[in-house]
Amino acid sequence: MAEAVLYDYWRSSAAYRVRIALNLLGIAYDAAPVNLLKGEHKAPPNLGRNPQGLVPTLEIDGLTLTQSLAVIEYLNETRAGSGLLPDDAAGRHRVRALSYAIAMEIHPVCNMSVAGHVMKLAGGDESVRVEWMRKFIGEGLRAFEAMLDAPQTGTFCHGDTPTMADLCLVPQLYNAERWGADISACSRLRSIGDRCAAIDAFAAAHPDRVGPPPD
Repeated sequence: MAEAVLYDYWRSSAAYRVRIALNLLGIAYDAAPVNLLKGEHKAPPNLGRNPQGLVPTLEIDGLTLTQSLAVIEYLNETRAGSGLLPDDAAGRHRVRALSYAIAMEIHPVCNMSVAGHVMKLAGGDESVRVEWMRKFIGEGLRAFEAMLDAPQTGTFCHGDTPTMADLCLVPQLYNAERWGADISACSRLRSIGDRCAAIDAFAAAHPDRVGPPPD
């Protein structure tokens, strides 16, 4: 029996992060797709769950949780031994800093609504959106690569087990590939991405495995 319900969209980076977390922790959940392309995120049912009109929303433990990183931290605090954040304060700071570099710097300017508005201002020229995505994803991930040049980096972003930072990195790598961002010089983060891809919990959360919502 499912412990939770996840309202998500298959290509949402934020939802992708939470899917990975749930899989890593072995939390069974029912998926409830919210079709962003059809505007379902702005419809009353989703606004009732998430006043921002966003995904994901997670219903678990009798609670309705929003904002992917806050959800992941809740899961870390309520599931013993999750390891999504380190036990030490310095380690938690580093994992949060890495996570925020993606979730609060790259993601907001590359959000579907922002990129769509940029294209609209450019007269509907799709090439403008593509260049926008490539610029900000590429620049952001190259900075992230530099942040990984630290002794705390192990086989994953922080140490030798996946943390919240890896949960943020993997969806952004998917976006980099989708939009053709240049991360050819980012050997460290690409290697970490490959290691994550070999873990079932990450693989099962991949958008290609989840698939688009039914028409």
